[in-house]
Amino acid sequence: MSDPIIRGNYPKPASSSVFSTILKWDAILAAVIAVVGGVIGFLVVGWPGAWSALIGTAMVLVFAGVTAGSILVANRFNDSPLYTTLFFVIVLGSWIVKFVLFIVLVVVLRGQPWLNDIVLFLSIVTAVLGTLVVDVVVVARSRMSYASDVRLPSGE
Repeated sequence: MSDPIIRGNYPKPASSSVFSTILKWDAILAAVIAVVGGVIGFLVVGWPGAWSALIGTAMVLVFAGVTAGSILVANRFNDSPLYTTLFFVIVLGSWIVKFVLFIVLVVVLRGQPWLNDIVLFLSIVTAVLGTLVVDVVVVARSRMSYASDVRLPSGE
C-alpha cells in the first residue's frame, strides 16, 4: 500500500474564486475605513486617533485575510486523499494563530499613550461588520451551484 499523495497539481475548487474576490473587496474596504477612520480619528483626538484607526483596520484586514487565505491554501489540496484532514489542520491552525496573535496585540497595545482606545475599538467594530457584509454579498452573488465540484461517474 502506497502512502497518500499530499502534494500535487490538483484542480482548484470552484469556491477559490469566491475567496479571492472576498480578499480583494476586504482590502478595498479596509483602505476606505483606514482613510475615513484615520481622518475622523485625527479630527477628534489628533494623531493618536489616526494611528488607532489605522491599527484597528489593519488588524481586522490581517485577521480576515488569514481566514480567507488559509481556505485558499487548503483548497490547493482538493483532490488529495488527505484533503479533509489537511483542510481542517490548515484552517483551524490559522484560527489558533489568529487567537494567540489577537491576545498578544491586546496586551501590547493596551494603555499605550499613542493610541486612543475608543477610536481603536470603533475602527475594529466597523471593519469587522464591513468584512461580514462583504462576505455575505460576495457569497450571495457568487452564483455557484450547490454541487459545483461534483464528478459524475463515467459511462465506461
